[in-house]
Amino acid sequence: VKRLAVDTETTSPRPMWCELVGISLSWRPGEAAYLPVKGPLGARTLDVELIREKLGPVLADESVQKIGQNIKYDVLVLANAGMELRGRFFDTMVAAHVLDSTRPTYKLDALAAEMLNHRCIPIEEVIGHGRKQTTMDAAPVETVAIYAAEDADVTFRLADVLERKLAEEGLAELTAEIEMPLLAVLAQMERTGIRVDPEVLKHMETTLSAQADDLRERIIALGGEPPFNPDSPKQLGEVLFHRLGLPVLKKTKTGASTDADVLEQLAAWHELPGLVLDYRKLTKLIGTYLVALAQCIHPRTGRVHTSFHAAGTSTGRLSSSDPNLQNIPIRTPEGRRIRSAFVADEGCLLLSADYSQVELRMLAHFCQDETLVGAFLDDQDIHRIVAAEVFGVSPADVTDDQRAKAKTVNFGIIYGQTAFGLARTLRIPRNEATDFIHRYKKRFPRIEEFLQSCVKQAKRRGYVETIFGRRRRISGIDTKNPQQRAAAERLAINSVVQGSAADLIKQAMVNIARRIRAENRPSRMLLQIHDELVFELPTDAVQDEREMIVSEMSGAIELSVPLKVDVGTGTNWMEAK
Repeated sequence: VKRLAVDTETTSPRPMWCELVGISLSWRPGEAAYLPVKGPLGARTLDVELIREKLGPVLADESVQKIGQNIKYDVLVLANAGMELRGRFFDTMVAAHVLDSTRPTYKLDALAAEMLNHRCIPIEEVIGHGRKQTTMDAAPVETVAIYAAEDADVTFRLADVLERKLAEEGLAELTAEIEMPLLAVLAQMERTGIRVDPEVLKHMETTLSAQADDLRERIIALGGEPPFNPDSPKQLGEVLFHRLGLPVLKKTKTGASTDADVLEQLAAWHELPGLVLDYRKLTKLIGTYLVALAQCIHPRTGRVHTSFHAAGTSTGRLSSSDPNLQNIPIRTPEGRRIRSAFVADEGCLLLSADYSQVELRMLAHFCQDETLVGAFLDDQDIHRIVAAEVFGVSPADVTDDQRAKAKTVNFGIIYGQTAFGLARTLRIPRNEATDFIHRYKKRFPRIEEFLQSCVKQAKRRGYVETIFGRRRRISGIDTKNPQQRAAAERLAINSVVQGSAADLIKQAMVNIARRIRAENRPSRMLLQIHDELVFELPTDAVQDEREMIVSEMSGAIELSVPLKVDVGTGTNWMEAK
């Protein structure tokens, strides 16, 4: 056997928390087998020790390609059952995402229906749905066997179709060199997890809850009599627009809007909306992060094992869930302090390696503007250099205000910043923002040429490409609706720059993991958050590991500008950052 499709049935969708119910295998189209490990009382099942002994060597055989639908999940489940899944991976979900990252779903049923014209047995026919839903280990083994074997067979057959499509589209190399090797890296990161100190979370929760209570009382007092509930959008609207007489800026189906956008604008008129914004931020931090993070600490490992998703975003960036670590706020001191709960093991440190201004460096590489390229080559302050050019002063004479404006536009240009958006961000008049963008584009015409080339490519081909050849379909670029067209144009630009940065860090992760394994290094890669990688390593190995990590990250691809990596170490993530 040279290729083997593998699928696991489990008691829950969380790979580090579930138990193995059975394994299904397919080795040629139309043939599959199911090995039950758990079942209802009295069901005939196989001893997991026997499966480990007989099947384990085949699963670990690196000469056999392993095919799976979300194979990373199966890697973790099997590892926890004492079996290693190794060899070249081919993941049908990830392959479908590389072919089209704008699909509404990458579920096996949908892919099988579209590409094989095959209707899979719905999972509800096995475990029921709603209140009557049960778990796989409680369903009849005979029923589970047919469902599971079909999954393995369909996955095997889908792999053939997807491999052919990837080759036709010129996407086979990206898939084989980056996407598939990355899955083993992500599985290892998830299995390792990161230690989280519940005492730090508890202390923060107590402190922030007291602050939130104080804010709540101040909001209620400012709202006048009778007292109202600031957590109720309806009651808050009543206070803002009737009692206080503030203007209604936006309406929804249920009445006047009190969303963050509206409150930010109303904060210029009255103190109360600003306090509500602060209160909401605190309660979100407490509920979404402090409480939820504590619940995610695994009782056996004392660590948090997030799930990374390779098919979660349209730009190719990784996303994470259970818990979502990509969204921990870092703009506020309270948000940053959450990172202090992520700690290193005894005798170890955490190392944070963060690409510096990677998207701007990508932009400089793509547009080849001499000033931008020169600033990066000389390791100058890019925002100060740009401000000097736009305002016509020397870099030494650039004010903090001028630099702040240049910084906002530098980053905003990648996301299609409009004059309206810039005016709101910087709280300056619209005509001043328009003038600044006009001067910026006039001084840096090559940036504008590059941005327009992205739009033209999207119009001509229906998609744009990253530096590694990843594609993203762009729809609505020819529409007559100006708002939809502008959004599609912004998407085209952003997908090239952000998608290229996403490819870069993936390549770096694959390269670093390869070095760690080949050289038996002590570093453990734990997290990937946007442009940052977090490692855990012994205190006495910091110098060597730091050099290796920086070398691999800065050399992951050759650009016309250098890639810079900021590195920090500490006993917790906040210290390291």
